[in-house]
Amino acid sequence: MRQAQKKKEKDKVAIVLMLAFCVIALTSIFTVKSNIDKINEDAGDILVSEGAKSDETENRAEAEKPEASAEVDVRVPVVDSQESKSPAAAPSDFIVPVKDEAAKVSNPFSMDQLIYSVTLDQYMTHCGTDIEAPEDTQVVAAADGTVTAVYEDDRFGTSVEITHTGDMVTIYSNLANAEMVEVGDVVTQGQIIGGVGTTGLFESLEPAHLHFEMIKGGTYVDPADYIDFAS
Repeated sequence: MRQAQKKKEKDKVAIVLMLAFCVIALTSIFTVKSNIDKINEDAGDILVSEGAKSDETENRAEAEKPEASAEVDVRVPVVDSQESKSPAAAPSDFIVPVKDEAAKVSNPFSMDQLIYSVTLDQYMTHCGTDIEAPEDTQVVAAADGTVTAVYEDDRFGTSVEITHTGDMVTIYSNLANAEMVEVGDVVTQGQIIGGVGTTGLFESLEPAHLHFEMIKGGTYVDPADYIDFAS
């Protein structure tokens, strides 16, 4: 009987201890949750504040931007290095580069159609205009410019290159000689730069003539678009 009473007392103590443990556990859980919620709220406030600050900074920067560049159009002039040496040459300013009234075009410029080459005995394109004239007939600069090359071309013989304003280059080939000018010489329109010859290998079976080329912006152009060969 006494043992049964002691067992009941032990059971009551165990139940009390269990209830106390549950109370402590629940209290701890609520405390931790409350702290977590507070931390999250603080973090949210920080993020919102930073976002607002970022928006404010962007708006301020936008407001401080200068007016549209269209209102201040400052253009830097492009100056051609040859302008101080010779005036610009417009297309109508180019003249026939062979100084002989009897000179005539024997082979026209033809880059989109094949023409027959007597020397090579085949049809091919022609990047220049051949101007036939007696050998040693004076060859003159078609416009004001600067001599930028004097050389021997494997195809078209003795050649002189003149650079003009307006991104235009003229090349005079099949010359008898090129002793009249040197690289760096500033020439004027009509100035003698050589004589008609027969030094071009690709056109050696044709009568004496000047093989004349015009290049604008790195592309061959038809000299007839710039020079009236019929005048």
